[in-house]
Amino acid sequence: MSNSSSISHFLLLPLADTRQLQLLHFCLFLGISLAALLANGLIISAVACGHHLHTHMFFFLLNLALTDLGCICTTVPKAMHNSLWDTRNISYSGCATQLFFFVFFVSAELSLLTIMCYDHYVSICKPLHYGTLLGSRACAHMAAAAWASAFLNALMHTANTFSLPLCHGNALGQFFCEIPHILKLSCSKSYLREIWLLAVSVCLGFGCFVFIVFSYVQIFRAVLRIPSEQEWHKAFSTHLPHLVVISLFLSTAMFANLKPPSISSQSLDLALLS
Repeated sequence: MSNSSSISHFLLLPLADTRQLQLLHFCLFLGISLAALLANGLIISAVACGHHLHTHMFFFLLNLALTDLGCICTTVPKAMHNSLWDTRNISYSGCATQLFFFVFFVSAELSLLTIMCYDHYVSICKPLHYGTLLGSRACAHMAAAAWASAFLNALMHTANTFSLPLCHGNALGQFFCEIPHILKLSCSKSYLREIWLLAVSVCLGFGCFVFIVFSYVQIFRAVLRIPSEQEWHKAFSTHLPHLVVISLFLSTAMFANLKPPSISSQSLDLALLS
């Protein structure tokens, strides 16, 4: 294949070599996916239907549940389809679409987690200014900015990645379309442009991480100064679940991208993604 114009489809990495293991992977991750879909669906339904849950925190939680659903629906169904029907194919346009939505939902999730952290910081450390800094309009604007910036980020990466000439075959070393594995197929030094864009995205993500850590240090310092033990429990019960979600999101993302090749496996990657 001389260039990307001659590629009509890509070959994804299969989850297993034997038919029995393929079906086992399908059943296992079908259960994981259905559980994730049910949990996020319940959150969305509860927030949408419960008027007493129409608060800033639950508004951001609803948006976060939407990103989780999006991440799952973008990559897992195709991997499950390939396992069930013993195939590896994904069309060129399907790969581009999958890549776009994966980057879109992951970027939106990180932005929303950062915004939720800011919401918690203001509510604990600057409670008297909460209504001014985080009114309903401000929350709507921040959520819209998170989705808009994620859209632009995904569009930029997708357009840049699929504008590269590809001449090293069409086999991807991953079970879904991922930027680093597509760059390996490029035969032009212009792929360095996408690497720089990835480096910028990583730096922005690291900036979000630093902001989250700094905010939670200030939150815990403020909570520990509260004289009432009952207020301690109330504050920790409110903020610890968010911290757990952030920890899971960042730890799985770092492990998936930085793990040594010796412990790499498609089933492990799919479990992390789910």
